[in-house]
Amino acid sequence: MTDTTRNVRPDWVDGELFPFESRFVDIDGHTVHYVDEGAGPTLLFLHGNPTWSFLWREVILALRCDFRCIALDYPGFGLSTAKAGYRYLPEEHADVVSGFVDALGLTGVTLVGQDWGGPIGLAATQRRPGVVDRLVLVNTWAWPVNGDFHFEWFSRIVGGPAIRFLARRFDFLVKAFILVGHNRRKPTAAEIALYRQAQDTPERRQASAILPGQIIASRAFFSEVEAVLTDLAHLPTLIVWGDADFGLRAKERERLEATFTDHTTVIVEGAGIYVESDAAEEFLAAVRGWTSTQRFDAKTAGERDT
Repeated sequence: MTDTTRNVRPDWVDGELFPFESRFVDIDGHTVHYVDEGAGPTLLFLHGNPTWSFLWREVILALRCDFRCIALDYPGFGLSTAKAGYRYLPEEHADVVSGFVDALGLTGVTLVGQDWGGPIGLAATQRRPGVVDRLVLVNTWAWPVNGDFHFEWFSRIVGGPAIRFLARRFDFLVKAFILVGHNRRKPTAAEIALYRQAQDTPERRQASAILPGQIIASRAFFSEVEAVLTDLAHLPTLIVWGDADFGLRAKERERLEATFTDHTTVIVEGAGIYVESDAAEEFLAAVRGWTSTQRFDAKTAGERDT
């Protein structure tokens, strides 16, 4: 693996809030930022919208003593930069995650997907058979939702021209989603600043502005993900669910439970969509309790290539 590790990142990144070494790797012309902390079985964390690897900071701090914790930013999110012509579509993000898995030579992975990280990660899992051994699914979904009024109105309104304009010009999505997505606690001003700084220009906000409309526009992608669920349904799966999520309901959780037969579900009462940040201690307890029941192959214990 050729991995150019550069200790270069913007000065606005608070080293106390994000106390990790920033690494960068070229994936098909994109500069992809990631963190790679600890040693042991590999946990690959995939974020949703409009977040970045910063979402997982408390989880990584707590788990890196027992696991190799890897979290990347999709092109256009966080500290990653997209090449020219990138459209910020979920199917493109899945291609980048697949390339990232190849670049780092990952095996024996436990995929941890939150929000958009669920379908993106499941698509990458299908494209790289045998890499992912287990799943942790957090307030997510993995099928087309066209025709479901709950999703249709959200995707058409929040993904429509007016909200896209507000998102690009005034950072509307970060201002709204980060606050609404935390129900158990209020994010600090410093935390919100790191989310806003990651999207500090209209061009940088394009990545997050695109995704809401793709909930219904990327039907072909979601049909692809749905089609492979039967091939992945045997994987041991932990479902962690914040039940105060304004977007994803019990209905979606129940479908995940029906799909992944070897599952354990932990419901975090009162937590929003960003449950790993909103109720970090309970999220960590769920992961630790479940992983303690799993057998990890010592040959895939997550040693870093240099």
